[in-house]
Formats: sequence, C-alpha cells, structure tokens
Amino acid sequence: MSLASARHILVNSEEECLSLRERINAGEDFSEIAQAHSSCPSKAQGGDLGEFGPGMMVKEFDEVVFSAEVNTLQGPIKTQFGYHLLEVTSRD
Repeated sequence: MSLASARHILVNSEEECLSLRERINAGEDFSEIAQAHSSCPSKAQGGDLGEFGPGMMVKEFDEVVFSAEVNTLQGPIKTQFGYHLLEVTSRD
C-alpha cells in the first residue's frame, strides 16, 4: 500500500484560502500560517497530518494527496469541511 505524509491548512472560505496561499508563495512559513489560521486540530503541529494511506481522508483530499507533486502547494481544495491548502511532504 502506498503511504503519504502531508500538511494542510483548513479555512472556511475560498477567499481566505487564496489569501493564505499568496502569503506562503511569497515566502511566509507554512507551519506558522497553519498555527495562526487553520481550523483543524492539526494546526498545533503546523498542519502536519502525519502518514496515511489511500482512502483514509475525504475523497477530494485523497485525490490530490496521491497525485500531486511532492513539496508543492496545492489548493484551494473544497471538501465538506471547508477549503484546504495542502502540501504533500512525502509519498512512497
């Protein structure tokens, strides 16, 4: 089974997601922005979700995690929880 590690930031609006994406792309630290803005409990770890396999996350999230290039910022990704910025940190 393929495993991936990822970190994410979860917010309520696409506008906020796009704004945070711009800040990260401009050089701000992903972990610091996650701690300050994410509504997911993973914010305490800078958005780190640890390691997981296919099917363990919601479908929209899963599809990006197992197809996106590693270490590239992805999003906004809309799920039932809100809007995510996502970075795959490793995948085997």
